[in-house]
Amino acid sequence: MAKIINLQAFKDFFRSGQIGGIILLVCVAISLFIANSSYAQDFSDFLSTDFGFTFGAQTYAFTVSAWINDALMAVFFLLVGLEIKREMVEGELSSVKKASLPVVAALGGMLVPAFIYFLFNKDQDTASGWGIPMATDIAFALAIISMLGKSVPTSLKVFLAALAIVDDLGAILVIAIFYTNEVHFDYLLMAAGVMALLIAFNFFNIKQLFFYLIPGVFLWYFIHHSGIHATIAGVLLALTIPTNATNVESPLEKLEHLLNGPVNYFIMPIFALANTNITFQKEMISGLVSPLGMGIIAGLFIGKTIGVTLFSWIAVKLKLGSLPSRSGWKHIIGLGMLAGIGFTMSIFISLLSFSDELHVTEAKFAILCASVISGLVGFIFLKSINKKRAIAKV
Repeated sequence: MAKIINLQAFKDFFRSGQIGGIILLVCVAISLFIANSSYAQDFSDFLSTDFGFTFGAQTYAFTVSAWINDALMAVFFLLVGLEIKREMVEGELSSVKKASLPVVAALGGMLVPAFIYFLFNKDQDTASGWGIPMATDIAFALAIISMLGKSVPTSLKVFLAALAIVDDLGAILVIAIFYTNEVHFDYLLMAAGVMALLIAFNFFNIKQLFFYLIPGVFLWYFIHHSGIHATIAGVLLALTIPTNATNVESPLEKLEHLLNGPVNYFIMPIFALANTNITFQKEMISGLVSPLGMGIIAGLFIGKTIGVTLFSWIAVKLKLGSLPSRSGWKHIIGLGMLAGIGFTMSIFISLLSFSDELHVTEAKFAILCASVISGLVGFIFLKSINKKRAIAKV
């Protein structure tokens, strides 16, 4: 007998994402306007301002930018992690075949772009940026696919969410191994202790959310200070929160309902506002046709599309996985295009890759162009599939 699944939290997640996606794009436009206006320096100074609190003899302060990118985005990753876990327990990712496909697709979406970038930048002083086109920006990719509404199957949205989070976790590992100067194992050990406590709460079926959220704050703090990107704390916390395969609301689903509005209407727009402040310079245009610019654009748009589609095809042919329900290969191609929206994590890796400010500037502009191309072409391509089907039915 089929499981009775509570899909309301999932529906709310993407319904709110449609409106949130519009707000997100508006914030991107506002941020670009500010960055290229007389307010650019004031805005940059504001993002660099330290903000925090004092507890006893200790002062805990981070820049406004760090609070947004590391703290607020950890909440976004928590929401996505909750959705992925629930789908693994009761939905589209509940079988090994279905769960394995986004993992394999994400692997292709990382390896092929990195290889394309390497081909363009081999023996160049920009060769260290090979990790830039590897990541998919979950916030922007989900916002675009949410705006498609019923034009794409719900299962494809879940597949993109799973692929994007595996992709970003892969990028975080790349940062930790290849782009992190120092990892503090004492903080990692403390984070592991908190994680063990959360797993114990889950094992003993403790359902009160505060037993997870309060230790989750400490988990975030320890991971942040370990040198590993703090957003992974949100995913780890999500994995420990209890759920079920019935129509009775679980703690996980309850938390999803609570987070949907704040994430889509506040956290994602604020994140876009703070991270799209790219000041345009004339050197950026020539930088697009440089090995750096071409490697990023080709890696994100072409590499992601080829990597996701090819590795998905291989996985299906080898019977390692199966396509999401009600979707075809054209959907996977379009999804591969959307995966080329690398924006946030790509910009973050570019900051770690280069010491030359001009290279950083050129990389940011190339990432912006590649993400716009990937998002626009992917949106139009997926929208056209639904229109063709509607015409065929007539």
